[in-house]
Amino acid sequence: MTSLLKKAFDAASSLPTDRQDAIAKLILAEIEDEKRWDEAFAGSQDKLADMAAEAIAENKRGKTRPLKEIL
Repeated sequence: MTSLLKKAFDAASSLPTDRQDAIAKLILAEIEDEKRWDEAFAGSQDKLADMAAEAIAENKRGKTRPLKEIL
């Protein structure tokens, strides 16, 4: 455990139990959300690489325009 996390837990431990539970729920929700993002991106790396390669190839073939021309 990092010193900052320990400091946060120590500070939270002095709060009333309902506030401690609210903070605990926020932390657990954040951890779960981070896990879902990691899983979502882990499965998309190949597709993102393919899309990047396609965009580079289109640019080399002159099939793209600068964004300032579009806007």
